Amino acid sequence: MQYSHDDAELIRQPIGYWSWAAYDAVVSRTRAALAGIGTTQPQWWVLAQVARAESPRTREEVTRVLSGYLRTGATTMEEEIDTTVARGWITEDGAGRLSLTPEGRAFFEKAAALQDELWAERHAGISDEEYLTTLKVLQRFIHNTGGRAWHH
Repeated sequence: MQYSHDDAELIRQPIGYWSWAAYDAVVSRTRAALAGIGTTQPQWWVLAQVARAESPRTREEVTRVLSGYLRTGATTMEEEIDTTVARGWITEDGAGRLSLTPEGRAFFEKAAALQDELWAERHAGISDEEYLTTLKVLQRFIHNTGGRAWHH
């Protein structure tokens, strides 16, 4: 790959632009790939939260965790949960606990395989050490500017 600038020029490039450009490229690619199999990124988040939970989570628990993802918001996440229920992927009991249906499990596995492919695509030529350093640097930028990531 060819970089946009030589090292001396790269060191002076604005992190705001390059972090946004990386965000835009990754999120756009992910959303397009998920749309190709008939879902949205927030619906994938719901499926993953339900499928990977050690015990059934309530609608409120899933909404609370996911509403901060990319500033999606509680209202949007409630709508996305409703959509997964309407599509027959998830059921909700009287206490609001969410469970995958057999169709939901099959679709989750398909989407999870796609996410694994996307992970490999994004990480091509990037070592675990480089990735770890990148995340630590980005978290330091967040800290240094008084920002807060969703999990803080």
